[in-house]
Amino acid sequence: MRWDIDGRHVPNKEWSQFVTAGGVKYHVQITGPEDAPVLLLIHGTGATTHSFAGLAPLLAPHFRLVIPDLPGHGFTQKLYSPDPDNVANSLAALLAELGMQPALILGHSVGAAIAFMLAAGGHLQPQAIVSLGGALLPFEGMGKAYPSLAKALFVNPFMPSIFSFTTRFQSMPDLLKRWTGSHSSREQVAYYERLFRNPGHTGGALSLMAHWDLDTIERSIAHIKCPVLLLHGERDKTVPPSTSHIVAQRLAHHGTRAEHHGLPGLGHLAHEEAPERHAQMVADFARKLGMLA
Repeated sequence: MRWDIDGRHVPNKEWSQFVTAGGVKYHVQITGPEDAPVLLLIHGTGATTHSFAGLAPLLAPHFRLVIPDLPGHGFTQKLYSPDPDNVANSLAALLAELGMQPALILGHSVGAAIAFMLAAGGHLQPQAIVSLGGALLPFEGMGKAYPSLAKALFVNPFMPSIFSFTTRFQSMPDLLKRWTGSHSSREQVAYYERLFRNPGHTGGALSLMAHWDLDTIERSIAHIKCPVLLLHGERDKTVPPSTSHIVAQRLAHHGTRAEHHGLPGLGHLAHEEAPERHAQMVADFARKLGMLA
């Protein structure tokens, strides 16, 4: 999966296409057998389809993969007000335009929250959800101040450019490790460098965070009825590892099948650090549910 933020080279041309749905022009990558169960992969804030560069090829033999850039990220057009409901509506429109109904939705970080919103709101009817380091509860220490802080940055029209400019004078490997707790490869660091140094992408990430409603996400937990697999790196410095454990308990309390696994030695970008392990656990989970032979 090759990816260039400058737009001169579309990532993995064999997989990539641009689809307009609900007024938003999406960049989406699609691969895997056409008769396989559909798996929708949703990246987190500040990332793009590149986040699944290691994981997607391992899942592609088993699933029909649909991997979009979120609104305002990568090559996808911005959404005017990217709050949880609007993002869920927009992604549902994309899947409708593609004529696909995901059997499984996998989301990383905020992507997991979007997966919950899609299922809880009835936008899509997946047979199961996989949450990778899911940002599903108010962050410890930040609580409700998180979206307010992001909004304060977002309303400054110069902030995306300022942020992108200042990252040029910082070590991206050190930043990623400090922010996520993950040990990223040189190639992964290069992807994030290009992303964080692009004001358009940075602005899209700030916009998503500024419009995020943590209370809405938390309320969605009670409305999830399909089985959920929660995987969380135990060295995660972005979303507390306890989040997935708490969510698993809440899901079980509401009668929803939930399976939780802490992953020692891995951070917030655990699926990028150990794609083989994640692919195996996702495939095993799908087999338990009868999706795969």
